[in-house]
Amino acid sequence: MKKILIALSLITLFASSTMAKDVDPSDMFEYMKKALKGDWKLSPEDKQIDTTGAYKNPMVFPLVGTDKTGVAYKFIGFGSTLQEDLLPDTEKQMVTMYHCDDVVDCTEVIATHYCTKMNQPQFTMDLKNTTKEKIIFNCNMKTKLCNSNEDHIHKIIMEFSNNGKHLKTSYLGWTDQKPNKKNSIYHFDKK
Repeated sequence: MKKILIALSLITLFASSTMAKDVDPSDMFEYMKKALKGDWKLSPEDKQIDTTGAYKNPMVFPLVGTDKTGVAYKFIGFGSTLQEDLLPDTEKQMVTMYHCDDVVDCTEVIATHYCTKMNQPQFTMDLKNTTKEKIIFNCNMKTKLCNSNEDHIHKIIMEFSNNGKHLKTSYLGWTDQKPNKKNSIYHFDKK
C-alpha cells in the first residue's frame, strides 16, 4: 500500500509540474501593451518566411520594402484599450481592439477584429497556451459568428523574436466550422 501511495504522489507531482499554467490576464495585457506599442514595418520579402503570401496582395504591396507602417499599436481610452491598426492607408486596412473584460478585475483579455471580410469576430486570449513569446487569441465560441459557417478569422497568433523587435502575426480563417486556407500571415519589424 505504501508503494502505491508513493507512486500516486509522484504521478500527481509530475502531472502538476508539467501541466501548462494559465497566464495572469492582467499581467499579459500589460505585457502586450509594452511589447507591441508603436509602429512596425512590413519585413522585406525574403523575411516573409512560412507565410501565406498575403504580403504580395496588390492592396498591401505598396508597403513591401518600404519604411511605411505595416501595423501600428496605440493606447486609447486612457490606456484601457490597445488598438491594432493593420495595413494602414491600404484598401486592406483592418483594426483589432484588445482590452481586459473589466478594468479593475481583469479575468480575461478580449478582442474584436474589424475585418475586410465585413464581419467582426470576437476573441478571448488562450490563457493556457499563451506565453510572452507567443500570444494566442481564439474565436469566442459564445458568439454567433464563431459558431457559424460564415468565412471569418478564427484565431490570431502573435509571435515575438529577435528580442521583441520582430513580430509574426497570423490571422487564421475558418469557413463551415473548420479551418480554411484564407489565412493572412505577416512578418513585421519594429521601426
